[in-house]
Amino acid sequence: MKEQNLEQKYNKWIIAVSIIIPVAVAFLFGVKLKDFGYNVEPLSFLPRIYATTNGVTAILLIAAVIAIKNGNRRLHKSLMTSAIALSVAFLVMYVAYHMTSDSTKFGGEGIIKYVYYFILVTHVILSIIIIPLVLITYVRAWAQVFNKHKKIARITFPIWLYVAVTGVVVYLMISPYYVR
Repeated sequence: MKEQNLEQKYNKWIIAVSIIIPVAVAFLFGVKLKDFGYNVEPLSFLPRIYATTNGVTAILLIAAVIAIKNGNRRLHKSLMTSAIALSVAFLVMYVAYHMTSDSTKFGGEGIIKYVYYFILVTHVILSIIIIPLVLITYVRAWAQVFNKHKKIARITFPIWLYVAVTGVVVYLMISPYYVR
């Protein structure tokens, strides 16, 4: 009963955060600091870093699954907490980059253009969907409701892994078109 109360206590926060983050990112994506008179240099070095952050997140997610399958809860918890921290760091860098730089247009043509946009669109949609899934999964583990945690983790893991991996793929596909 205590665990369920803890989970219910955080449901409102999970809903709020799951709405606020995408709305804030969408809003800030359109904000350019130069339009407000700030003379800031574009943070053009960030895409490489946040793509790496996505790659490391993917590795941590896989390592966390291996750790829990081997019965190492402590390592699993540390790896998952690190993956969440890296995802937050990615988000901060992503917003900072777009507030200081113009968006890069994909320059590929033909079928590769459709492949790129398919990957990009699915990445963006799933990156929004993954927010509440990660938060619910984390809260269930924290509340020690492991049967429910395991159930949702089976949904959360592949989606989060897809978002992390496609973040790297999107970067690799668009990187030739960044203005240097």
